[in-house]
Amino acid sequence: MKKESQTKIGGSIWGIEETKERIDTSEKSISLVDVSKEREDIKEIYHKMKDIHNEILYEMKQVIAGQEKVIEQILIAIFTRNHALLEGFPGLGKTLMISTLSRIMDLNFKRIQCTPDLMPSDITGTYVVEERDGRKIFKFEKGPVFTNILLADEINRATPKTQSALLEAMQERQVSVGTSTYPLDKPFFVLATQNPIEMEGTYPLPEAQVDRFLLKILVGYPNMTDEDRIVDLYTGEVIPKTTKVMSKEKFLAIQELTRKLPIANEVKKYALDIVTKTRPITDGTAKKYLDYGASPRATIGLVLAAKARALINGRNYVSKEDIKEMAYPVLRHRLILNFESERKGITTDDVISEILKEV
Repeated sequence: MKKESQTKIGGSIWGIEETKERIDTSEKSISLVDVSKEREDIKEIYHKMKDIHNEILYEMKQVIAGQEKVIEQILIAIFTRNHALLEGFPGLGKTLMISTLSRIMDLNFKRIQCTPDLMPSDITGTYVVEERDGRKIFKFEKGPVFTNILLADEINRATPKTQSALLEAMQERQVSVGTSTYPLDKPFFVLATQNPIEMEGTYPLPEAQVDRFLLKILVGYPNMTDEDRIVDLYTGEVIPKTTKVMSKEKFLAIQELTRKLPIANEVKKYALDIVTKTRPITDGTAKKYLDYGASPRATIGLVLAAKARALINGRNYVSKEDIKEMAYPVLRHRLILNFESERKGITTDDVISEILKEV
């Protein structure tokens, strides 16, 4: 029996049947882990995950018109304990989207407006002299990085020195200042924005830092209907407001639940095939259009993103459609086009589409 259908496990959070079923893949049959002893809060969240997702979307729609796909991808990034890079033209609501999401989820939010004169200590914090009991001592004053959601607005306007200050925070969830190391709050995410049209006075992110972002999310123009609602929302007398729909504890439980979602070997192999096809080693699309392909970090990210997408859509299994849908935001910033591709105006999304046809 070869299928990507709902997995049923007796007494577990993944199903309500009393008997266990097995998923047969093209390679071998795998048995899922029995999680019947999971905490009650995890079980409750799993059964209500679709409703939780709908509640978040409902509250977001009080402030944001349209952009459902963008909001979904931001949720996927933060539910997998990862970071996201949002790229779009000015005035499309990127900053508003992120700040609204933090209020709905009851998370601390801080914003950095990146400029060429921004220093690393402006982000991480610095030592200040404080007088105590007649003595002067050094005290560490925490910077804006000590929060739950950090918005780095127009990150490509910061200098490479300042951009690199975020590297340790993004990967290790800690900040090193002098001889001391300070752990960051949990959860912690960097959601960065950049403007693709103004290149003067900007510093493109180095490849090592771009790779730290799970997703690169493209924010496009709203359609006529959504823009009409935007005008009504922000030219009327009533200011749009939102309410909190979850606690920080519930949010952390969702993160834990996301990683527990099972994936069949066949679907996992599909993700592996996609990523390996991006490497210009053998003849094919990658060799024709790319100088460099995606690393194993992309494979990890693709599987995690697919798990989160399945969960917020109320499914207890990962499908190939999840993998295919998440391939674009996971891979588009990890592929480096060759000169011929850039000359012809070919984008990384075009290359990903061709690779998906090959797999």
